Amino acid sequence: MNTKIALSAALAALILAGCAKKEEAVQATDDAAAAAAAAADEAANAAAEAVDAAGEAVDASVEATGEALDAAADATAAAAGDAAAAAGEMASDATQATGEAIEATGEAVQNAGEAVQEVAK
Repeated sequence: MNTKIALSAALAALILAGCAKKEEAVQATDDAAAAAAAAADEAANAAAEAVDAAGEAVDASVEATGEALDAAADATAAAAGDAAAAAGEMASDATQATGEAIEATGEAVQNAGEAVQEVAK
C-alpha cells in the first residue's frame, strides 16, 4: 500500500512538473512573440526615419541644384554684360580710328592739292 501511495505521489509530482514546464514554455513563447513584435516595431520606426532622411536629402539636393542653376545664370548674364561692354568699347575705338583716318585723308588731299598748285605755278 505504501508503494502505491509513493507511486501515486511520484506520478502526481511528474504531472505537476509537466504542467509547470508547459506553462513555462507558453510564457517563453509569449515573451519571444512580444520581443519579436517590439523588434519589428523598432525596425519599422527605423525604416520610417530612413525614408524621412532620404526625403530630406532629396529636398536638399533639389535646392542645391536650383542654387547652382541660379549662380550659373547670374554668371552667364555677367559674362554677357562684360562682353557687350567690351564690344561697345571696341566699336567706340573703331569709330574714333575711322574719324582719325578720315581726318588724315583730308589732310593728305589738302597737301596734295597744295602740291598740285605749286607745280602749276
